[in-house]
Amino acid sequence: MTIARVPISHGIEPLFGTRDENIRLLESSLGVSTNLGDSSIEISGEEEPVRRVQSILADYESLVQEGHRFTNGDVKSFLRVVAEDAAVSFRNLVISSRQRMCGRKSLAPRSVNQMRYFEAMDRCDMVFGVGPAGTGKTYLAVAQAVSALLSKHVRRIVLARPAVEAGERLGFLPGTLQQKIDPYLRPLYDALYDMLESERVEKLVERGVIEIAPLAFMRGRSLNESFIILDEAQNATSEQMKMFITRLGFGSRAVITGDVTQVDLPSGKRSGLFDAVEILSDVEGISFVYFDERDVVRHDLVQRIVRAYDRYNQKSLATAEQPGQAGDV
Repeated sequence: MTIARVPISHGIEPLFGTRDENIRLLESSLGVSTNLGDSSIEISGEEEPVRRVQSILADYESLVQEGHRFTNGDVKSFLRVVAEDAAVSFRNLVISSRQRMCGRKSLAPRSVNQMRYFEAMDRCDMVFGVGPAGTGKTYLAVAQAVSALLSKHVRRIVLARPAVEAGERLGFLPGTLQQKIDPYLRPLYDALYDMLESERVEKLVERGVIEIAPLAFMRGRSLNESFIILDEAQNATSEQMKMFITRLGFGSRAVITGDVTQVDLPSGKRSGLFDAVEILSDVEGISFVYFDERDVVRHDLVQRIVRAYDRYNQKSLATAEQPGQAGDV
């Protein structure tokens, strides 16, 4: 058992969070105990976790003294990341987040996997982000695309989505073709409008600098100097997936996002995302980042919902695999 006492200087109080929720997060994540006094905080536990908490406190204090201002949401996100990955320092994480401007938004990873996702998109020409809803797969990919466009690393952004339900119903919807497919592409528009002024988005779309289209529109094209995103990739067939990933041209990058638990393809159709994971896992230059319920950045209730569905699916699978069920021969 190691016990350390760290003096508390003026300005460090916001680190503790509302009702000390951030300190409680460190306690539960790192297995330490804390005792807050008038002028110091006592940390007890195993030597390595205690040292890590000391380092986090020192980093936070020095950043505050340098003029950095934190919101409680930012602090909680940073602490979650450094608590999960001992190789990440609080200071380096904050500094790297400062440098990641995506239009009018400054984004910081809110989990270890989000940090790995950003790193993969910086490093690789093709990245797969696979995991449940609410983990930031699409939002962060669009943010990376906007950043690449504004820094002139690419000349345009191409955003694609399979319009699975539209396959049978598209002709019965009112309006032009664009009006019919827009509802399927709305999440991509929402992410863009969050990072750029709506007038700017509309002008870029009019000029073809940003293109948002159904996956079927990608056939036969070669996309150079582009940042290409395929969203909801679990609803692409194997043929569509191969068609999409071979559109990659010179100076381009591609991000493919999907949730393997939400396949809406007709019965008998295999998801191209399953095939891509199996076939491309060892291909150099392609990175796969897998998210889980810990990466959900929506309401805390969403994490619990995702976890409950996972437990239910695992239980259902185990029951189906048990011998001696009705109908077994």
